Amino acid sequence: MQRWRGLEDIPQDWGRSVVTIGSYDGVHRGHQLIIRHTVDRARELGLPAVVVTFDPHPKEVLRPGTHPPLLAPHHRRAELMAELGVDAVLVLPFTAEFSSLSPADFIVKVLIDKLRAKAVVEGPNFRFGHRAAGDVVYLAELGKTYDFDVEVVDLYVSGEAGGGQPFSSTLTRRLVLEGDVEGAAEILGRPHRVEGVVVRGAQRGRELGVPTANVETLPHTAIPADGVYAGWLHAQGEVMPSAISVGTNPTFDGTARTVEAHVIDRVGLDLYGLHVAVDFLGFVRGQVKFDSLDALIERMMEDIKISRDLTAAAADAAARAKR
Repeated sequence: MQRWRGLEDIPQDWGRSVVTIGSYDGVHRGHQLIIRHTVDRARELGLPAVVVTFDPHPKEVLRPGTHPPLLAPHHRRAELMAELGVDAVLVLPFTAEFSSLSPADFIVKVLIDKLRAKAVVEGPNFRFGHRAAGDVVYLAELGKTYDFDVEVVDLYVSGEAGGGQPFSSTLTRRLVLEGDVEGAAEILGRPHRVEGVVVRGAQRGRELGVPTANVETLPHTAIPADGVYAGWLHAQGEVMPSAISVGTNPTFDGTARTVEAHVIDRVGLDLYGLHVAVDFLGFVRGQVKFDSLDALIERMMEDIKISRDLTAAAADAAARAKR
């Protein structure tokens, strides 16, 4: 899959394509409907499928300080889109100048002059151009002028997560921040993930016999509520069951919020300096300030046992599903 940052990265001889535009944070199951439709339409026409997205999030430019927590960094979104069959991802740097483009200028500058769109696939609430003045009706009108079709796909499927609310990035963020990683996984179609580099922390876990990988997460990451979770640590191509702690270590009067993963039943791991990913499978318990180290260690052993059982059960279910 090709990855472009900025319009200047698009090959000058790029032919016609089928395009969808959006933030697509999380690439959740609703997003997947639109992207799959884009890919299917591209295959029917014998053309490449292109996703156009933005960096930074438009809110950070239009209203500084309102950047929402991100469900996935751009490189992760691109990986997920590639799995869906996308041929190219264009990340447009979102600037104040770019935000001032009228809807018509945006379409000409991006879809016509550079991507030569034959078809554009969007959700019903898609907005574009200065002050989000453009909508799918206007997009269809421009399509008649510039020779591209517009197809609208309803991405708002519903499930049990969030009390049956329509799937959305906003709902997914809320569930993550509340610690409902199971509900978030229902919307995403996979566990919520955070990424970052393993750094040296206070090393209290190692002193207590429960070493952890202290993950310095990427900026604006959507981090689950404080507590302990079962999940997996991904490092150097290996997926390892883990007990994951999120919080400030109140037993030690900590103040810095950290994400730490203890890899279950593994010894001697040296992960310092590695870029890793942590997948959250299930909530184990909330953050607690313990009265003694003995009480903390006893509870940590229970957390590890629960996490071991939950990850093993998930692995068994996944193996059965493949049969």
